[in-house]
Amino acid sequence: MLAFDWLFANTAALVAAVFVLGLVIGSFLNVVILRTPPRLEFAWKREAREILELPETQDTPPPGLVADRSRCPKCGHQLSWYENIPVLSYAALRGRCRSCKAPISIQYPLVELLTGVASAAVIWHFGSGWEGGIALLLTWVLIAASGIDFRTTLLPDQFTLPALWLGLLSAATASLYVSPAQAIWGAALGYMSLWSVYWLFKLVTGKEGMGFGDFKLLAALGAFVGPQGLIPVVLMSSLVGAVIGSAMLIAKGRDRQTPIPFGPFLAIAGWLQFLYGDWIIATYKHTMGLY
Repeated sequence: MLAFDWLFANTAALVAAVFVLGLVIGSFLNVVILRTPPRLEFAWKREAREILELPETQDTPPPGLVADRSRCPKCGHQLSWYENIPVLSYAALRGRCRSCKAPISIQYPLVELLTGVASAAVIWHFGSGWEGGIALLLTWVLIAASGIDFRTTLLPDQFTLPALWLGLLSAATASLYVSPAQAIWGAALGYMSLWSVYWLFKLVTGKEGMGFGDFKLLAALGAFVGPQGLIPVVLMSSLVGAVIGSAMLIAKGRDRQTPIPFGPFLAIAGWLQFLYGDWIIATYKHTMGLY
């Protein structure tokens, strides 16, 4: 207990400890990002067969998120504990499987480092109380959802809806970040704003410009930042999305019809607004000479 008391009393040590915790959580988030889509697809197919009254198949379920050990996707080599140390194992193995020498995706250390740095920033900003704890949960959900969307253009309800309820309940029980009224209006306006853009774009062009998951993600972010934070989130995500999306299309040699996931850009902008919104708005006003 004395060690924990010292840790929580020492900000630098606490931030360092949370950074290490973030690396470990990031390792698990890699598993979530990679295994959730096939598990969802497997469940959807099973539900569809039940609805259509089709005979059951003997398909093998995809690996679980917790119980099944990690393996090399190329040769099936089961990873030992020392091959699963966040970042360090990737560096020690020089980015290759110890068994077959196949390249290991750079996603693994990047997600681990991102989660570690973002987690440390959250605790540095909010501290170790309820504000910091719930902000950590939101951060981890955003990273997992963004990773899935980036890889598959899918934003599962299993991530966006819990984030929405987390924001609403944190406001309803303790007004941790915004008041209950601000959380409700932020969620409602966040959803309706992108919903309106979606249908306007579809009526004009006959095409779908974004997915329903984007509506739900902005609603979840609105529950944390309130209605006053939605405009900066939409502006920042649109700007970052336009720049990075264009660069991705050019780098991959694809045309404008190629779908680009918007969820990661919403998550980045929402997270920045959530932590540093006051500073961002103050800097903008100062730069534009608004006061």
